[in-house]
Amino acid sequence: MIGIFDSGVGGLTVVKEIKLLLPEVPIVYFGDTARLPYGNKSRETVRSYSSEIVDFLKKKGCKTIVIACNSASALAADWLREKYPELKIYDVVSSGAEAVAEVTRNKKVGVIGTAATINSSVYKKKIADIDPKIEVFTKACPLFVHLVEENWIRRPETKKIARTYLRELKLKKIDTLLLGCTHYPLLEKIISGIMGRRTRVIASGKKLSQELKKNIPGKKGIEDEYFVSDLTEHFEKLARKILGKNVKIEKVVL
Repeated sequence: MIGIFDSGVGGLTVVKEIKLLLPEVPIVYFGDTARLPYGNKSRETVRSYSSEIVDFLKKKGCKTIVIACNSASALAADWLREKYPELKIYDVVSSGAEAVAEVTRNKKVGVIGTAATINSSVYKKKIADIDPKIEVFTKACPLFVHLVEENWIRRPETKKIARTYLRELKLKKIDTLLLGCTHYPLLEKIISGIMGRRTRVIASGKKLSQELKKNIPGKKGIEDEYFVSDLTEHFEKLARKILGKNVKIEKVVL
């Protein structure tokens, strides 16, 4: 059983990719909607929240954990691995770094994410570890999370904000742009349209799901479970949009 968590609805984009490759593997999802976003929180706070969620997922029987939140991956992944050596913990940052390194041709890539993720420089470090010749240009786009959570995906204001955020990266002649936040795939059409056909826009969910497929056997007969710390109509609508179906979502207090 795989436990997956994010600060909100964005992690469901990772769930979708995992279920495409591993439809028989049961998952338990937790979205910390009462305390989002994580992108403007301190390292200590993100670690505290993440630990509470991992404890919850452990009690649900999860032995594999996916951190489907870039901010938590950047600030807490290694710390969680040390705290929970009995668990196999995957994170979207490591998968994203590997994905862009495989795809780029001109060795110029962009990464967009929350302030916490970008300020941590974790992507620059991990990509450099894979291929030091790759130039990495980053841009914090903190409003994107709020726009997605408020379901402003098709609003004209969202496109204007995206143009402002992405202007600098367009000038860098990057050929690959990594969506360094799991909320951002919901804005992929807008972002791709602004960046143009010469820039490939990718997310980490597909790469991460491929890694999971190598290591986790299927197991039939157990239903997926979805939990949040605050259940709203917005979350239910976005969950249905992302997953393509209605799912039962329960509110829990950690």
